[in-house]
Amino acid sequence: MSIVSLIIKREFLSKVRNKSFIVMTFLSPLLFVLVMGFIGYLSSMKADTKRIAVHDEMGLFAPSFTKQNSAKNEFRYVDASVFSVAALKDSLTKENFEGILVIPKTNSFKDIEHEVTFISNSSPSISFIENTQRTIAKEITKHNFEEAHLDTLAIKKAQSKVSINLTKASGEASLKGLNEIKIGIGGAFGYLIMMFIIIYGNMVMRSVIEEKTNRIIEIIISSVKPFQLMMGKIIGTSLAGLLQFIIWSVIGFGLLLAASAFFGVQINPSTKLPPEVLASAQHELAGTAQMYLNELWNLPIASILIGFVVYFIGGYFLYSSFYAAIGAAVDNQTDSQQFLLPIIMPLVLSVYIGFFTVINDPHGTIATVFSIIPLTSPIVMLMRIPFGVPLWQILISVTLLFATFLAVVWFAAKIYRVGILMYGKKPSWKELYKWLKY
Repeated sequence: MSIVSLIIKREFLSKVRNKSFIVMTFLSPLLFVLVMGFIGYLSSMKADTKRIAVHDEMGLFAPSFTKQNSAKNEFRYVDASVFSVAALKDSLTKENFEGILVIPKTNSFKDIEHEVTFISNSSPSISFIENTQRTIAKEITKHNFEEAHLDTLAIKKAQSKVSINLTKASGEASLKGLNEIKIGIGGAFGYLIMMFIIIYGNMVMRSVIEEKTNRIIEIIISSVKPFQLMMGKIIGTSLAGLLQFIIWSVIGFGLLLAASAFFGVQINPSTKLPPEVLASAQHELAGTAQMYLNELWNLPIASILIGFVVYFIGGYFLYSSFYAAIGAAVDNQTDSQQFLLPIIMPLVLSVYIGFFTVINDPHGTIATVFSIIPLTSPIVMLMRIPFGVPLWQILISVTLLFATFLAVVWFAAKIYRVGILMYGKKPSWKELYKWLKY
């Protein structure tokens, strides 16, 4: 067995046999589900009701606001037109009201558009301002129609609401929000890659720093070349990460099959129910959930999983080379902070580019370019794959990714070779450049 294989085996077993690795492998999916459920619970919680005093000197707008009072509405409007603004300000100081909406009396409705004032001690939310403006504008528009002797009831009846039906070229019905589902899946895999790179890259860096601090590295490199040691650590740690992902994929695949079986259950036709009730029950039981599950199965699942493995390996190898070089250059984790920011920034940039450009234009210039650039391609390309990416773009992206990895390994090995035996001195960017020239 070669020396590199022994190092890979040692690094892999040391990670896999660790109790924290075993616990987090099976606990992480549960924690993720709990966190998502907790976030959903918090988002469904009713916010504290805020009382808003409406001082309507014209007496036309207050009823429109009080009609909005309901259990679901965060704001409760109170018609306080009989009180003076000064008295209401005192109530605002005593926190009886969250704010005061003052609608002055004007000669024309046109003047109201720029005379309405909201008084509060804290800045109101954008949604509250937009709702207030919309309510007042709607009432002014209604009165403008009446002054123009237009039939408001006829206008209301003439208004139309359009709901577009989505179908595929094959004639099958499509679903709204499918792009959001695709970007959610691609984003989840891209985010996983980013987290794997950061977590396992830091593991490589800490391992190098620990061996360097304990002077074990001096014994190791008497039998192993620094380049072999660096590659063994990177590959061994990446295999541990892949094992963890495979376990998570099996669990997720099993849950998806269970969900498909649950939502795909059909009522027994022999059940003694009226035909129309039976058909309605079957429709509701299968419903939209089954359609969404069918769309999930129609996604390029094989391409997504293969792409994840390929881009995980390429991205992890690329960034772990940086982490290994940093670990060799510094004596402790505190000194490594100055070198980590340039590594993390492309990862953060790729996540933002993916969520803000891929969802709107997955095949646009920005999304395509950043899915080919090696430092951002592992995340951006994974977000694009669910939308369907030409094979030639994937091949170019993967080729550039692994070619860049080989180039970075060559440079990182130079830093690793020199820095692994450097002690007691905090390196600078200038010194790292000198090490590259050796």
